[in-house]
Amino acid sequence: QVQLVESGGGVVQPGGSLRLSCAASGLTFSSYWIYWVRQAPGKGLEWVSGIHSLGRARTYADSVKDRFTTSRDNANNIVYLSMNNLKPDDTALYYCATDRSGQHRGQGTQVTVSS
Repeated sequence: QVQLVESGGGVVQPGGSLRLSCAASGLTFSSYWIYWVRQAPGKGLEWVSGIHSLGRARTYADSVKDRFTTSRDNANNIVYLSMNNLKPDDTALYYCATDRSGQHRGQGTQVTVSS
């Protein structure tokens, strides 16, 4: 049974930084791309980033490019999302997922950007 557990969210001021973690179990972790998706209040799921199973490629939505970085530690089955220069529009529930659409995702961690 695949389990994804996100952590690291919180409240931060505009311009601040956070690092989210996603701990995975129940799958051959090094065989999967892992994605981050988010859902802002009243909106649908939005794809944020993806990282190749071995970390050989990374992709980002235009809205977060040059501010967010995804990385992974396959020895410990963890994926990270480092977020810099956060903006109020980044406020959302952030999920990691094994598919780009976010259908197979964890329970999420809340990020709130507010002064």
